Amino acid sequence: MNSTGLEGQGVVVTGAASGIGRATALKFAKEGAKVLVADLDRTGAEETVKEIEAAGGVALSVVGDLSDQQVVAEVVERAVDAFGGVDVLVNNAGIMDRMSALGETDDAEWERVIRINLTAPFLLTRAVLPHMQAAGRGSIVFTASEAALRGSAAGAAYTASKHAVVGLVKNLAVMYRGQGIRANAIAPGPTATNIQVDAGQDAHGPAVVGRFIGANIGRMGTAEEQAAAIVFLASDAASFVNGAILPVDDAWAAV
Repeated sequence: MNSTGLEGQGVVVTGAASGIGRATALKFAKEGAKVLVADLDRTGAEETVKEIEAAGGVALSVVGDLSDQQVVAEVVERAVDAFGGVDVLVNNAGIMDRMSALGETDDAEWERVIRINLTAPFLLTRAVLPHMQAAGRGSIVFTASEAALRGSAAGAAYTASKHAVVGLVKNLAVMYRGQGIRANAIAPGPTATNIQVDAGQDAHGPAVVGRFIGANIGRMGTAEEQAAAIVFLASDAASFVNGAILPVDDAWAAV
């Protein structure tokens, strides 16, 4: 018997072409869920789907920019058509900034990071909510960051975007708990993924942040460890967990 309550559920995972997103999609599928993989990377998304199907699971992919309303509409429409609804939404897709301090953050860096890390999950969550409300239940899990808990883990744009995600999670939890919808987030510490930081060599921000990060982090985590926390928060095992920000960081948040 599946104790997580995820068997047969329709799950959308963004940023699932690689890293934490792929590990999360695979773990949901292992629990018996049907998974929609959403990502900009067509090849990676298709590889995730193939891996799920090879293991006997059910998956499909939608490729596109999730800050585009048309792509968001396609994700929700295809999930509802294929799965009968969206029981779980994992807002995982995100990008790093250049570790820039505010004074050296240009408009392009700011707008790109906010658009992908904050606006895209806002749009997708807004589109999914009516389906969860109609069902009277649902779980939404965001990938926040250690940078959502402190000011010394990234640049201005990324830090602001992830702090905003935490606020969004808490507001969602309060606003929709009466309708059976839960919202939570993980706050990953350093995790082995393919995300790269294009920090300016002589920039002020990376020089300051680097000192704090180097002094306070523990070991490097794995994508599978982050995925396990996401699936837990989405599952029946966390049925009374709502509005929580769970550090998955080998005690970095405790330093």
